[in-house]
Amino acid sequence: MVKRSLQASLAGIQQAKRAFAIKGWTQENLAGEVNLKTRQPIWRFFTGQPVDRQIFLEICSILDLEWREIALDPPVDFPTPEERAKATLPDVDSLVQQVRSQYRDTIQNQCGILQLLDINRPVSIDDIYVDVNILEEIASQQWFEIGELQNLERAEFDRVGLGAVEQKQIPGMQAVETYSKLRVLGKPGVGKTTFLQHLAIQCNRGEFAADQVPIFIVMREFAEESRNSKTFSLFNYIRSRLLLSGVSDPSVLETLLQSGRVLLLMDGIDELLNQDIASVLREIRQFSDKHHRNRFITSCRTAAQKLQLRGFTDVEIAPFTQAQITTFAQKWFAVFSRTTVRSEQNQSVQFIQKLDLPENWQFRQLVVTPLFLHLACWVFHGQEKFPMKRTEFYKQGLDLLLGKWDEARGVERDDAYRGFLLPEKLRLLSQLAAVTFEQGQYFFEQRIIEQYIGDYLRNLPDASLEPEELQLESEAMLKAIEAQHGLLIERARGIFSFSYLAFQEYFTARKIVASHNLRALEQALGGLVSHITDPHWREVFLLTAAMLRSADSLVQLMKQQIDGLVAQDPYLQEFLVWASQKSQTIPIEPKIATTRAFYLALAQAPHTAEQFALASALDQGVFLDAALQNLLLEFAADHSQDFAYVNACSEALNNILVMVLDAGFYKSLQQLRDQLPAPNENRERLQDWWQANYSAWVERLRATIAQHRNIQHPWQFSPEQQQVLQRYYDANQLLVDCLNSNCEVTAAIRQEIEATLLLPQKELEDREWQGE
Repeated sequence: MVKRSLQASLAGIQQAKRAFAIKGWTQENLAGEVNLKTRQPIWRFFTGQPVDRQIFLEICSILDLEWREIALDPPVDFPTPEERAKATLPDVDSLVQQVRSQYRDTIQNQCGILQLLDINRPVSIDDIYVDVNILEEIASQQWFEIGELQNLERAEFDRVGLGAVEQKQIPGMQAVETYSKLRVLGKPGVGKTTFLQHLAIQCNRGEFAADQVPIFIVMREFAEESRNSKTFSLFNYIRSRLLLSGVSDPSVLETLLQSGRVLLLMDGIDELLNQDIASVLREIRQFSDKHHRNRFITSCRTAAQKLQLRGFTDVEIAPFTQAQITTFAQKWFAVFSRTTVRSEQNQSVQFIQKLDLPENWQFRQLVVTPLFLHLACWVFHGQEKFPMKRTEFYKQGLDLLLGKWDEARGVERDDAYRGFLLPEKLRLLSQLAAVTFEQGQYFFEQRIIEQYIGDYLRNLPDASLEPEELQLESEAMLKAIEAQHGLLIERARGIFSFSYLAFQEYFTARKIVASHNLRALEQALGGLVSHITDPHWREVFLLTAAMLRSADSLVQLMKQQIDGLVAQDPYLQEFLVWASQKSQTIPIEPKIATTRAFYLALAQAPHTAEQFALASALDQGVFLDAALQNLLLEFAADHSQDFAYVNACSEALNNILVMVLDAGFYKSLQQLRDQLPAPNENRERLQDWWQANYSAWVERLRATIAQHRNIQHPWQFSPEQQQVLQRYYDANQLLVDCLNSNCEVTAAIRQEIEATLLLPQKELEDREWQGE
């Protein structure tokens, strides 16, 4: 007769105690895992006293022990549930196929279609799904010093990993096949739910885990039903779902679980209400421990990873690569373009080509998740271009994250925002962005951002929080911003940032524009233009200009600040006077400021292909000056050993002469050409001429060009002046970019600014005195 109780041997007790110590539990913890109301059986187990046979087996299973190695005189004739399952494997295989067949339609209906945001019809998951990659190391669990992060380049900022750390990525399916208990983390909209649905469909078709029955559970629905029934039981919940699909035998689920034949996909742990979290996590832990031979996969936002699941391996969905973005776009336009196949392909190609343009790099930073990539495709599909005002795209994206995304999926979350409505949330985020960006803080310690949140709450009307309450509320609000919207994320342990630099810049600009009165706005704009030479503020300028109802004051303040950069340096003013005078000699229709910019650049830098392209578009005289500049640069090189170069010099001058209209200049160039030795001279005479005359000949050519074309002056700038000039050029370019950014500027202001770009101070004052 089989013994109804078992007891541990002395050696078994020691082995069990070591396994128990590794778990780090108390006896009360272990009793909870075994679903006992008292820890007395646990005490009896560890003291070698008889324990109910089923409880003994359960304890050994949870401690990952082989019960026969622990028990004193284990009975030979007593099989474990696993052994009983192995004995009936043929029957189990048949049972699995039967249940898969009965449950197939349920999984297909539950996971086979997607309802994309703002799309009025469902989409087959196969038509839009793109295989994801997985990061095996969680970015927010890295250790970094704050100083290591502040100097990151913009291109590195939006990566999940930081600094020089190149995180290894593996295919999502490989991660699932590697770990039997997996928790999939990721930002909002990164595709966690879709990944789990894809796994369910693949299992349904027998292309993955063909020997298991896929069960897909939306955890908020499980929690709601469990709360109403006052019993949190995954077993009962799954059995009720199987019953709806015609699986009426109550023993079927137990057999499947004992045989390790269930693939349990639990989606959205982060969507649980606070009142349900503890009960649901306890049930997942107990259920997955009891039925550990099965495969368990959960999904959760990265910010909620502190909701620990013992025994589960955490991985994180990686941002889309360029190849994944391209594949998604091809699929998206194939599904939603109501045109020919060729037209669909052309539109997806145009989308990728325009996305790769330098002016669209901000969009590129955002579309690494399916949510924002879908939004970008949707906007592009309607206009066949990306919007001129990026503010509109950012606004739509933020509307998604701040509520619309949860609302569309029927997700309710705990209110940790003190009842804040959307405008109040936007004001808080704008304040946090502005104060951190102003101080150059793209990354900030948790205590610092909590202080900023506390400062905001303290200044609210009727705020009466005690310091300790304020601290607790600031902590709760930071967690809400991170977990619910993903706008602030933990980049490394205790170090936060905005999830995208674009959002920090957008909120900073929004804070400036939202100034409550004219005086405050003028003060805010004055503070902004003080950063005119800081390249980190470039995007904030463009966004502010686009958001203002009238950008007149902003562009005028920018112009004044820019002119002041060089106003006090006489030598730089002389340089600007020369460029202005030179540009006035060119009889061209285009804006004269463009010609001034060309000559300022020509006098400082070697020729480039862009300069030649601009010169040819402006005027023949401008092109001639560019060609002469190139000629002198070429002649300045050492060709003393290349005797065929004498012929090349002559040919180059002949090409220049074709463009020369001034008779005096033409004659001078002819004379210089005729001074060159004949190409057929012997090598010795050519070398003698070269050594004796070439340098002087080049100087005469340079002087002739300076005399007749007013270029090639020997401008000598100190390193400090070169830096000032570079900042001056960049700031003027920023001003032009603002004017061209589709912002609201009156015609008179626009014309005045364009006419006075790059002018010396004297001419600016003369124009002001003359009332122009």
